[in-house]
Amino acid sequence: MKPIILIPLVLLIVFSSWSQEALQLDDIFKNETYSSRKYGPVRWMKDNKGYSTLEQNNAVGGDDIIRYEAKSGVRSVLVAANKLIPRGETKPLSIKNYEWSIDNSKLLVFTNTRKVWRYHTRGDYWVLDMESGALTQLGKSVARTTMMFAKFSPDASRVGYVSKNNIYVENITSGQITQLTFDGNEAIINGTFDWVYEEELSCRDGFRWSPDGKQIAYWQSNTENIGTFYLINNVDSLYSKPIPLPYPKVGTKNSDVKVGVVSALGGHTNWFELPGDPTNNYLARMDFIPNSNEVMIQQLNRKQNSNTVWIGNTRTMSLTTIFTDKDDAWLDIHDNIMWLEDEHYFTWTSEKDGWLHLYKVSRDGKKFSTITKGNIDVVKINCIDPKGGYVYYIASPENYTQRYLYRSKIDGSTAPERVSPQEQSGQHAYQISADAKYAIHTFQNSKTPNQITLINLQNHNPIRVLENNKAVLNKVEALGLAPKEFIKIDIGEVVLDAWIIKPSDFDSEKKYPIIFYVYGEPAGSTVQDAWQGGDLWHHYLAQQGYVVVSIDNRGTRTPRGRNWRKSIYGQIGILATHDQAAAAKEVFKKYSFIDTDRVGIWGWSGGGQMTMNCLFRYPEIYKSGLAVSFVSDQRLYDNIYQERYMGLLEDNEENYIAGSPISHAKKLEGDLMIIHGTADDNVHYQSFERLANELIKHNKMFDMMSYPMRSHGINERENTSLHLRKTMARYWERVFN
Repeated sequence: MKPIILIPLVLLIVFSSWSQEALQLDDIFKNETYSSRKYGPVRWMKDNKGYSTLEQNNAVGGDDIIRYEAKSGVRSVLVAANKLIPRGETKPLSIKNYEWSIDNSKLLVFTNTRKVWRYHTRGDYWVLDMESGALTQLGKSVARTTMMFAKFSPDASRVGYVSKNNIYVENITSGQITQLTFDGNEAIINGTFDWVYEEELSCRDGFRWSPDGKQIAYWQSNTENIGTFYLINNVDSLYSKPIPLPYPKVGTKNSDVKVGVVSALGGHTNWFELPGDPTNNYLARMDFIPNSNEVMIQQLNRKQNSNTVWIGNTRTMSLTTIFTDKDDAWLDIHDNIMWLEDEHYFTWTSEKDGWLHLYKVSRDGKKFSTITKGNIDVVKINCIDPKGGYVYYIASPENYTQRYLYRSKIDGSTAPERVSPQEQSGQHAYQISADAKYAIHTFQNSKTPNQITLINLQNHNPIRVLENNKAVLNKVEALGLAPKEFIKIDIGEVVLDAWIIKPSDFDSEKKYPIIFYVYGEPAGSTVQDAWQGGDLWHHYLAQQGYVVVSIDNRGTRTPRGRNWRKSIYGQIGILATHDQAAAAKEVFKKYSFIDTDRVGIWGWSGGGQMTMNCLFRYPEIYKSGLAVSFVSDQRLYDNIYQERYMGLLEDNEENYIAGSPISHAKKLEGDLMIIHGTADDNVHYQSFERLANELIKHNKMFDMMSYPMRSHGINERENTSLHLRKTMARYWERVFN
């Protein structure tokens, strides 16, 4: 028998403190110590009884495409990695993305990809015939890695794609390539879009097969009107290299955009003659109506407060107006259209009754009926199941920081019914089979990384756990971090959602510096009960002895109704700054442990703009600020985003100026650090330099850091993310100590 060793209590305490690990920036931003595991990508198969996903093949490298039966879990290899080895090669294709043909007889593989602005949308495509096993590379006569948005024809005999701003159709069997457009160049863009359409209207894939496969409808953009902004590359060659970027700023001209139709066999393009100046309207959406030769086109006006919906006949090129959606502020574009009842009706999303609801609309636009009802915002449509009679959607009418699955009868006869379990408080996401019988369910909250489960959607019972991320949860829990606490802040006019993180060794008798994290614009929200990678950057700051708080002001993207979201219209940087300052004062009243002489604020992009608006305009509250990738003058930003929320410059120039931090830079009293990437194609380095110039003009001292040839996310090139966070941490250490 081994002797019993008694360890004094004091040693147990010491050992316990040693076992609690310190959070290190290297582990967060370089070593990926706390990275969660994902699952997929998943594709539900046509029969809805199983799904496909990718799994690594260690024997030959690359990935196998695996099918799992939803009910039984039976695993089968649909496509072994060795089936994706091109002739003459030894390694299989690296699968960036894949798509099945409608009948699942062929597989389209996207590989060898390149980034176009934010996304990998350019590369090479291969087709695998599931019956014969033939692996065919597409586009052999076009330049490598130039192909974009390849997709099967409805009968899977051909593939259409874009290369160098022209559209092609390729016969899979014969390899014959038919070029459909010939005028594509640096100025004329066929089948895809310019920068601003991609960034602000989520338009990337710019052509559509007709249901019978005989025609292709596509967008064409003429960018000759657009002013060119030049990014400068000073690091990759002996001489600097200008990078031209057609970029329409506030009040300037847009691309001339139109929609045309061409035979899939080639020939002349016919163009729809939509009314209005094409440079002052946006063709935000276009798609074929199923089982027809007609397309639905959505035309936004320049102010983006009117969306006219057209039906265009691709044979006669005639146009018919269905209806026009309007709003006193702005309209968002939604991708929730599904045609019902033999294409006599379609679904439409609108805020016209004050809440974001799904409607059923007749084909002629004369009949509107509400599908989702009540004081509830539809955050996302997950599945519309005509056979089962339900629409499934994400909403959260009771807690705006959380998200749950609801369903309503398509005929509008029922109140919203919650599907997500009551006991799982947080955020839920679903990838639902087309028949709504099964779903890949992802649950998370601020304390729980993604738990991914296959469920029976009819009773929400789990069938199999696909990924529980227990390993990363254990690592984070070992850090002994203080939890993120969700709170309410009443500023009189409205009650705001917020969260607070305290140091892990918090002592309510002490005084702590505070850092406010802000975004504040209509495109997003910071106060969400979600994992968000553990929000370890803010926990790291708390570990350094700071209290960290984030507040969602009015106008942020949360499911609180139209009036909440649209309240910010015409006053970006004005109303939000007021709300943030009022909320900060309430935080100081609520928590006696805040050292009001050491108050910082930081944000990225729109949050960088908000940071400086707060710092410059409320120096009695905020003593230091850190602004990253910010807009200093709203007139410098792109027109679609800024005009959507501010109106046209000629109608609202006073507030464009009042809401821009550069207008208040001369009021700086505290500490400021500004950070920007010189290759930011989104918020140009020009914003950084103009603000710096203004601060210098008024003899204001500040710190600055530029990251050469980094874009808006400042994450390209070796060691960038870690260096950025260390720079930020060093700034806070200096101003608070």
